[in-house]
Amino acid sequence: MQAGHKNTYDSIASFSATDFREDLKRFDVPTLVIHGGDDQIVPLDISGKASAAQIREAKLIVYPGAPHGLTDTHKERFNQDLLDFIES
Repeated sequence: MQAGHKNTYDSIASFSATDFREDLKRFDVPTLVIHGGDDQIVPLDISGKASAAQIREAKLIVYPGAPHGLTDTHKERFNQDLLDFIES
């Protein structure tokens, strides 16, 4: 809410048009992918599932019914899952 309109638009345009698939294949650290099952902004199949499939030994956690902003709507579960992953 504090970014300029052009900067916000340019960052969204750049992010949505950049192909990260080759970068994901090079990950060599434990990786956790958490995605909302009802994300209407970035659908699960083309984002969370696809990313986890590209990252060697990635752990995917899907929150059924969760939206795009799950770090706010499911913050307690998200924080616990993140801590559990870090401690494992």
